[in-house]
Amino acid sequence: MEHTFLYRASLFDEGKPLHVFLKEHHYSGKLISRLRRTPDGLQIAGKTVYTNHIMEAGEVLQVRVMEERDSSHILPVPMPLNILYEDTDLMVLNKPSNLPVHPSIGNYDNTLANGLVHYFACSGQPFTFRIINRLDRDTTGLVIIAKHSLSACILYDMAAKRMLHRTYLAVVTGHLSGSGTICAPIARTSDSVISRCVDFARGEQAVTHYEALEYQNGYTLVQVVLETGRTHQIRVHMQYIGHPIPGDFLYYPDYSVISRQALHSFGLEFPHPMTGQNLSFLAPLPSDMTSIFLS
Repeated sequence: MEHTFLYRASLFDEGKPLHVFLKEHHYSGKLISRLRRTPDGLQIAGKTVYTNHIMEAGEVLQVRVMEERDSSHILPVPMPLNILYEDTDLMVLNKPSNLPVHPSIGNYDNTLANGLVHYFACSGQPFTFRIINRLDRDTTGLVIIAKHSLSACILYDMAAKRMLHRTYLAVVTGHLSGSGTICAPIARTSDSVISRCVDFARGEQAVTHYEALEYQNGYTLVQVVLETGRTHQIRVHMQYIGHPIPGDFLYYPDYSVISRQALHSFGLEFPHPMTGQNLSFLAPLPSDMTSIFLS
């Protein structure tokens, strides 16, 4: 499968080498290298150009991106998908709990990837599974799927530059009030390949901003915004300040009010990777989290 994209050079692009022009449009070095190997991958006025070409104002560059791989190795499995948005470049879905995002040992046919491969197979579309913001198996909420390699490249770059604005909702134990910022480095625990802990000697910088929204029945609903994106960051930081998330099998395995970690990817805002249009999405709090606050 191939995708074709057109770019018109402006006066500000005059004199730029083509590889610089492409990088300014968020093409990664890896994708630029692939375009060099693609027949007619880069053309101006119907003629092939190379990445050392010097751009002139008014030139229209045609970029032909060929997909080098697909997800045909992933078993297609029918499942309900809560798709909030879809166009030719990306999808936004509301992921339920108890659903890993991609296949792994013990999770061969019960993942979001399996469901999406089936979804696209039904419409006869080739598909490569590219998830931009991975969520843990039992964390619910908003995820972005890139539908081709260029949108993936741009969205990954946006994520690295903190241009994907994500808001989480978590239920934590105890009465947490007000708002605050947790600055505590996170590292892998010495006796596990999975769990993490706060470790000021070995850890990587981790910053979490929180605001308490509601307290009832011994639990607080907290809105969380991440400044960094460490593995299990919210779960570890909430435990660190003495307000762990109930139902968390790693950090607080108390299942008296919920059967999975009470964490939800609630809000997502980012510019569209191709058009620049601002996109904004909200996913309502799941019923198993709202029920914690019912009398």
